Amino acid sequence: MGRHEARFWTKEKDGKVQCLLCPHRCLLAEGKKGLCQVRVNDGGTLFTMNYGKIGALALDPVEKKPLYHFYPGRAILSAGTFGCNFSCGFCQNYELVAGNVPTSDLEPEKLVELAEELKERDNIGIAYTYAEPLVWYEYVLETCRLAKGRGLKNVLVTNGFVEEEPLVELLPYIDALNIDLKSFRDEFYRKICRGRLEPVLRTIETASRAVHVEVTTLLIPGMNDSVEEIDELAGWLAAVDKNIVLHLSRYHPAREFTLPPTPIASLYQARDAAKRHLYYVYLGNLGNVDNNTYCPGCGSLLVERSGYFTKVTGVRQGRCLHCGTDIEIIGT
Repeated sequence: MGRHEARFWTKEKDGKVQCLLCPHRCLLAEGKKGLCQVRVNDGGTLFTMNYGKIGALALDPVEKKPLYHFYPGRAILSAGTFGCNFSCGFCQNYELVAGNVPTSDLEPEKLVELAEELKERDNIGIAYTYAEPLVWYEYVLETCRLAKGRGLKNVLVTNGFVEEEPLVELLPYIDALNIDLKSFRDEFYRKICRGRLEPVLRTIETASRAVHVEVTTLLIPGMNDSVEEIDELAGWLAAVDKNIVLHLSRYHPAREFTLPPTPIASLYQARDAAKRHLYYVYLGNLGNVDNNTYCPGCGSLLVERSGYFTKVTGVRQGRCLHCGTDIEIIGT
């Protein structure tokens, strides 16, 4: 496994091919790889090199993705491979992304069978995560189709940097996404991630019209954590849907970044700014913090959280048990 003909590409002049999976639209000469490092021009055909290659596999709490409003308290089988179409200097999974960890081969059918076996451990499905699942597109699509047919849930944890056509093809098989909105500044995306902001915003808009979406922003001191930027980011999300869940996570030094961790005060200030626009804002990578869910209508406790321990107390079938307000928490 590994080498597999890719989707979304065209033949160009002089034996070159152009990849159309993500907005980089890499134009590749013979033998050259795309920026993701997993798609290669071999003999005038575009191939993906990570099909069926598993570098990380674990049964996780769904809250770890993080997803707080999607089957709270349940587990999900999480699988990842190598490759990414960004190059973030603060990447916390860089060893996997770069392909510096051992991989094993697992066909889509086998991964789905494993997910089914784990139902006895409260597993709801499969999360495609750790590295960037959208550059694993061919494997993810086939696995999602099989899993959906067996009644399993499919989750993407993604940077959202994808063209609209492949996204739209994949969405009917997806039940939830956590999309990493790294900043609300295009300059940050270009300089720090080697990407662009607009395609990620488009993905959030498109996906939120079809499935459950939560968003994560890692707050890096002095780079994307200003109250002004978070206010703009949350305001934009609220214009899409005030029920979108926003996770504001604390940065810790990783890969090339040696800045000290995000000050705790910055996280609380950012949360206060975001909550002026959104109903649900949570803090991550912080330890002991109130990440309970409260009803936006009456303020009653709906879901109690302590670490990854989760207890649903005040919501049933999408309604607050105290005041009847509609609550967008799937699986309660």
